[in-house]
Amino acid sequence: MKSKFASFIMSMVIILIIAVIGVFGIIIFEEMQLNIQTSAQPDKFEGEIEDNFVQENIEQENIKTPEIIENPFNKIEKVEDTNNKINYDNVYIDKYFYNQLDDTSKIIYKVLEQNKENMKTGTYRVEFGDNFSDLLKTSNGQDELGKYYQSAIEAYTYDNPSIFYLSPNKMYLNIETTTKMSIVTYNVFIDNGTQNNYFYDEYASKAQVDDAISAVENIKNKILQNRTGNTYKDIKMVHDYLIDNVKYDTTVSKPHIYNAYGALVKGEAVCEGYARAFKYLMDELNIPCTLVIGKGTNNQGKTENHAWNYVELNGNWYAVDCTWDDPVITGESRLG
Repeated sequence: MKSKFASFIMSMVIILIIAVIGVFGIIIFEEMQLNIQTSAQPDKFEGEIEDNFVQENIEQENIKTPEIIENPFNKIEKVEDTNNKINYDNVYIDKYFYNQLDDTSKIIYKVLEQNKENMKTGTYRVEFGDNFSDLLKTSNGQDELGKYYQSAIEAYTYDNPSIFYLSPNKMYLNIETTTKMSIVTYNVFIDNGTQNNYFYDEYASKAQVDDAISAVENIKNKILQNRTGNTYKDIKMVHDYLIDNVKYDTTVSKPHIYNAYGALVKGEAVCEGYARAFKYLMDELNIPCTLVIGKGTNNQGKTENHAWNYVELNGNWYAVDCTWDDPVITGESRLG
């Protein structure tokens, strides 16, 4: 009888041990179940900009909504802290395109602005933490975040011609998804993915970026030595300088022609380069100015992609077009 009772007790102990092992196994499985990185890289600048951002395309192709691609981590990392909120509320921005963004896109824009110096390395990982967790838990969360990212980065490049070295095509939006005890958390960041950096091809290091920025600033300082303090005269001074010192590039194939570096340092640009250089100098003079990208109709009635500016003077906004005010001279002729 004792032997049967002992066997019964032993059987119950074994069953209990198996049950405990099973519970722990489930817990460990849930903790380690998923840590997935999702990457979103904007497609090449080509075609029309998506409808959620109203500007039309220009000679330089524009950013499309990034496609979400899932890449499971080979190494599972345990996430201890599920409260990874990064706050950028102290970043104050009052710029034309920023002010048109929704709250989610504004967060992305603010993070880029806050990390502008760090991003001069070309490889710095820009962290958003779990700011977008509520959005990503919705059925179309990843696609929606991609659209917000598109709008934010377009607005950022339009508002800030001084970051001419950053290539949105090489900037990846990453989403790390972690499941722990049935609780899903998301960590979002931007990096250079598989690229060497997220610079345009003309730059390979922070030193080269710093040299390019210094070159632009040197030209800027020479131009602004002629400032008068009179808004109208200063606008005209910058306008005339660009017309006199920048040549319109008809090849549309040289590096830098779409940005302020090309216009100010290389002395060659297409309309977008003229417009970005003009805005860059207006910003330095604290004269309200915005970049306009859309369609223009020339004096021959031909409509084409074009870029120009609006500038504020005495409470009114006026169009300024340095490109079309700068004639293209063919042959050996020169203006007198």
